[in-house]
Amino acid sequence: MADLHRGSRLLVQQFKSLLYKNLLLSWRNKRSTFLQIFSSFFFIFLIFCIQKAIQAGYASSTSFKDVRDPTPLVDMPIPPCEDKYFIKLPCFDFVWSGSDSARVKEIVQRIRVNNPGRPIPEEKVKPFRTTNETDDWLASNPMYCPGALHFFDINASVIGYGLQTNSTPVAKRGNFEDPTFSFQIPLQLAAEREIARYLIGNANFSWSVNIKEFAHPAIVTFSAVQTAGPTFFLAAAMFSFVFQMTSLVTEKELKLRQAMTMMGLYDTAYWLSWVTWEGLLTLITSLLLVLFGMMFQFAFFLHNSFAVVFLLFFLFQLNMAGFAFMLSAFVGKSSSSTTVGYVIFIIGFMTQLVTIFGFPYSTSISKTYRFIWSIFPPNLLAEGLNLLSGATQTRQDPGVSWKGRNTCAPNDTQCVFTVNDIYIWLVSTFFVWIILAIYFDNIVPNTYGVRKSVLYFLNPGYWTGKGGNKSREGSFCSCCSSIPPVDDVIPDDEDVLEEESIVKQQAANDDLDTTIAVQIRGLVKTYAGTTNFGCFKCKRTPPYHAIKGIWLNFPKDQLFCLLGPNGAGKTTTINCLTGITPITGGDASIYGNSIRSSTGMSNIHRMIGVCPQFDILWDALSGEEHLYLFANIKGLPPASVKSANEKLLSDVKLTEAAKVRSGSYSGGMKRRLSVAIALIGEPKLIFLDEPTTGMDPVTRRHVWDVIEAAKKGRAIVLTTHSMEEADILSDRIGIMAKGRLRCIGTSIRLKSRFGTGFIANISFAGDVNNTLKSEDTSDATHRSAVIDFFRSRLDIVPKEESKFFLTFIIPHEKEKLLKDFFTELQEREHEFGITDIQLGLTTLEEVFLNIAKQAELESAAATRTFTTLTLNSGLSVQIPVGARFIGIPGTETPENPRGTMVEVYWQQDESGSLCIAGNSTEVPIPSHLQLEISSAPSSSMRFLKRKKKIHGTVIDPSQISESDFR
Repeated sequence: MADLHRGSRLLVQQFKSLLYKNLLLSWRNKRSTFLQIFSSFFFIFLIFCIQKAIQAGYASSTSFKDVRDPTPLVDMPIPPCEDKYFIKLPCFDFVWSGSDSARVKEIVQRIRVNNPGRPIPEEKVKPFRTTNETDDWLASNPMYCPGALHFFDINASVIGYGLQTNSTPVAKRGNFEDPTFSFQIPLQLAAEREIARYLIGNANFSWSVNIKEFAHPAIVTFSAVQTAGPTFFLAAAMFSFVFQMTSLVTEKELKLRQAMTMMGLYDTAYWLSWVTWEGLLTLITSLLLVLFGMMFQFAFFLHNSFAVVFLLFFLFQLNMAGFAFMLSAFVGKSSSSTTVGYVIFIIGFMTQLVTIFGFPYSTSISKTYRFIWSIFPPNLLAEGLNLLSGATQTRQDPGVSWKGRNTCAPNDTQCVFTVNDIYIWLVSTFFVWIILAIYFDNIVPNTYGVRKSVLYFLNPGYWTGKGGNKSREGSFCSCCSSIPPVDDVIPDDEDVLEEESIVKQQAANDDLDTTIAVQIRGLVKTYAGTTNFGCFKCKRTPPYHAIKGIWLNFPKDQLFCLLGPNGAGKTTTINCLTGITPITGGDASIYGNSIRSSTGMSNIHRMIGVCPQFDILWDALSGEEHLYLFANIKGLPPASVKSANEKLLSDVKLTEAAKVRSGSYSGGMKRRLSVAIALIGEPKLIFLDEPTTGMDPVTRRHVWDVIEAAKKGRAIVLTTHSMEEADILSDRIGIMAKGRLRCIGTSIRLKSRFGTGFIANISFAGDVNNTLKSEDTSDATHRSAVIDFFRSRLDIVPKEESKFFLTFIIPHEKEKLLKDFFTELQEREHEFGITDIQLGLTTLEEVFLNIAKQAELESAAATRTFTTLTLNSGLSVQIPVGARFIGIPGTETPENPRGTMVEVYWQQDESGSLCIAGNSTEVPIPSHLQLEISSAPSSSMRFLKRKKKIHGTVIDPSQISESDFR
């Protein structure tokens, strides 16, 4: 391994790189970042509109204004009735009673004529004899007249009068109408003026009355910040809340967090980077919110101390970020973050309404309720806004100063909570959310079920990083229901049995060979079954045993290749070794650290590199930025990061695309970048899970060279579906099938033990177009002679036969005869008409298929899995999956009393499962074969008149020789 940073230096290095990563992602996601920062402007503007709308409703009233020198009202005229709000037309300026008196008629005539500024037309006044008549008319004609005068002619020197007006104050389109000043006083002044002039007898008698209101300050006005502010400011904070939760859950959902953890990321650095980044964004958004409030001239922002208001919003939004951290541990899908945010907003809206009405911040309510209520951040914001708004109700209120934050706010009659108390609560609960976020992040199972024990923090190794060699059940465990144990099966292969014996002996003696990088000790992984309840039924699925007890050593300085069909358990094994998936049983030691210990796994992550089966990359980051991030997570010295990254990019041929975002990469380019990430920091152990998938042949060869060069000084575990790749790169190969290790050894040993032998291809002469000109007797004689030659010397027949070539499979037991055999064949080439002879070993692919077939056959026998074989005769036979030789029931004849048999050819489909590729012609079953009773399930005649299925008889391949199919 390279000289990597450790401890606090690594923590700081990881923190800086993660902070830089957050900056890049925010910068490249400009829309959400802009919305997060400037959303407060939109909500401040809405509050401003609400405030102005309410103020416009009282624009014509002086009740909400400071009146120091009131303007006098002189000789107020009777206004036209059309000026009255909500009047019906045609209307009357006033009506009067007492029309029987001539003196009253004269007085009314003078009121009309002498009205200041506007004589009143006669048709705009309606007379009545008595007050009762007037009342009857007003009752039957509402809203046609603003007022009435009732005159009483008592005697020569006394004339009395009465006033009747609608005294209900009304407002229309922002203008407030006071009927006392608008109609009552003008009628009163007019009646008194003209009665006095008439009784005195002087029509020009001066009568002037001035009226003005008392000087007064503005009364308490409506505060939109106090009333609507809590909801709108909460809505502004919810943008950051949702974006933050989405970012955290997305990294968890896409396994990006997992990839960083596998490379040795400290949890402290991860959370510290997010807290710092959110703190910076919160600082900016809170500052802009206060500045926007001052820009719109809200008394709330202008009269309270800038520091007091800013700190309230800053601490609240920071608290909401911590709350999002905590809740993210329980959310598994990024799409659910918006739903969670909506629910939190609705709950916050309702609790804020309750808070605005005084609960529970009142002397009459228990402190216990107040304590519980104050845990939820929106409630603290509502109370803070309530206190600060109450301190600026009128222009005379001083607001809350920085020094006065710890005292009762102005106009706060209850005084059970100060602004400083709110600060303390917000800071305290923020740290509570952060601690709970880290705790729940560790104990809540992830997608694969990985979690730590509930009391993991009490383990000294968690803090010191020591003790990782101790295997403790439950310290790194799966959170699933009880599952049945895996049966202890003795391996059939002698090499696997020998490997298992060595590992068991070393584990029993606690003696770990220093040349061993990884020691797997009975590793078991079982996925618990599920129970689905439906309508009147219950569906259960059995447990699935992905790994069934593996005992294996991975030596240092070697590349171990793990092969197997899909579902064999290769990726699950790697996931268990890297801590992605919790194990069910057994253990594994990686450089002395147990994978069952959370401390041991933390130590393992710092010394391994992983290229997962599926690319785990940020689409918004370039290849160069990925390597920079993971190099710093690994702890490379900063001075060497750039050169190391350039070398890795060059090795995987990504130099030209280094600055291109990975979201634009092809599948092969992403795999190359994943390989480069796995090689960062020269790890002691590298896991490569199908690293060359999707690469073109030229690039694949180049990556092979990179992997080959990386073997020196470290152990590499490789999985692949390319037999050529395994053959070229591996020092040892293990083939898994159905969760068990089926064979192990070098490529040559596997071919010699599990292959069918040697393959001989014999080619015959043809024309230039590779076609025979004629099918004469000599050509047929040549092929027959070669077939007879192989049959007489090696007792084999052709596997494939055509006009151009013959293919023979030579068993390993004939190996001693091959030297003399091929010497004689070459000497007789001209005699046999042979143009070319090729001899080679069985391919690794054939070994792989043979192992897979055997595993499928065992699985089919255990699970009773059958498939249909359709013969050339049209007969359909049910056979176990993987069976090679099958006897056909019902084919017995006097000539063939034992019936016929066929050889079934198998291949893998796209999913890696075995499927029938074809079959040989039917041949009689030789008399020396011992037939077993068919393993068919019970009769399929479950219903009358249903056709019975025919089940073939499996024949042991060891009893079959080539001559049986002549």
